Amino acid sequence: MRTMGIITARAGSRGVPGKNIRELRDKPVVAYTMEAALAANTIDRVVVTTNDSSVSTIAQEYNLAVIDRPDHLATDSARIDDALRHCCLEVSREYGFLADIIVLLYANIPVRTHNIVDRVVDKIIESGADSVQSMAPVGKFHPYWLYKLENDRATVYIENNVYRRQTLPPLYSIDGAAAAVTFKSLMDSAEESDPHAFWGTDRRAVLQETHDTVDIDSLRDFYLAEAILREKAEEELKSLT
Repeated sequence: MRTMGIITARAGSRGVPGKNIRELRDKPVVAYTMEAALAANTIDRVVVTTNDSSVSTIAQEYNLAVIDRPDHLATDSARIDDALRHCCLEVSREYGFLADIIVLLYANIPVRTHNIVDRVVDKIIESGADSVQSMAPVGKFHPYWLYKLENDRATVYIENNVYRRQTLPPLYSIDGAAAAVTFKSLMDSAEESDPHAFWGTDRRAVLQETHDTVDIDSLRDFYLAEAILREKAEEELKSLT
């Protein structure tokens, strides 16, 4: 099976302006995703879909192919599956490469576990699923402990008698570190009104810890990623001494 990693990196961000090209320690944020994709053993080709010329320049430094994303696929409301389909078709037209499995890698995630991309790809191949996404436990933000507010009156969102974290029913959320989908599932859902239909009907997961991934949507996320990367660098340095 041929596998293609697609790094999605559109310009524009309200929470952290220019976050994909913002310097994080010694390199732009998007560079961490590029390096993760290139380091994966299970990806045959890596491409970047973007409407940002600065991202294109960085991609060229890593010798990555760049697909220019049309403006209508680079808005806040544009669907990621539409951008993926456009990228796949352009890669096929320009380079004659058509993948069986597409690996979605978001540009704004500089912190990933070293093997998460390979774990996701291995899982979709071994299971024969339509898609596989990395997930993590929801932790203390479990739906059982959430409330609705109406005129400052708090009511439990889901009625339950659970008061100990250890007895909460296990639930997981998508952490965005890596996701894989078959080309067939992606293309078959082109006319679907459901923006999640492209994940198919057989959806699987690989599990991580809650803090294994940092998705930069705010300045706080940026500084958290910076702290984690600094900690990792110090640990690596200690291991060499």
